[in-house]
Amino acid sequence: MAEVYWHSYKVTKEDRQKIKGHKSAVVWFTGLSGSGKSTLANELEYILNSLGVHTFLLDGDNIRHGLNADLGFSPKDREENIRRISEVAKLFVEAGIVVIVAFISPYRKDRNRARSLVAQDEFIEVFVKCPLEVAEKRDTKGLYKKARAGIIKDFTGISAPYEEPINPEIVIETDKLSIKESVSTIFDYLIKKNIIKKT
Repeated sequence: MAEVYWHSYKVTKEDRQKIKGHKSAVVWFTGLSGSGKSTLANELEYILNSLGVHTFLLDGDNIRHGLNADLGFSPKDREENIRRISEVAKLFVEAGIVVIVAFISPYRKDRNRARSLVAQDEFIEVFVKCPLEVAEKRDTKGLYKKARAGIIKDFTGISAPYEEPINPEIVIETDKLSIKESVSTIFDYLIKKNIIKKT
């Protein structure tokens, strides 16, 4: 918009990171419903918080109770859902926080757009890989059953597509690894990339 101008800040992202004692980043969990995204994201935040790392968790279901309450599940609404949360995640990175995002985020182009909003080393895509039959057996929310019955339309993995990441930073196979093993893999990666310090 011609009438809107960017206002520069005196305090930078690096200034905020220095106060917090660690770098900021987006840890983006993607995968089918029931794959374990929210469980792993919640456990990762708990561990990081206990170590003094400044974090915030953005969970798909929770965000749809507020910021994205006006959106449905059509392809257009899914795109807008991820667009909004990508911009929010970018703001958290600017604030010097490790922001943990747990969204199905089924389309590669939307995840790639989220990646493009931050620096190359600030976006960590975690593909929570889980066979559909395993996720469906878990079905803790009863969503797959409703989708199979035609009650829920445009359900990812059943009546709507899920595009697996091509080159994610981390792949977690939740049908093979425990929660502890899965979170340890992500935690070790954050240390390796110098986002957080080894304790």
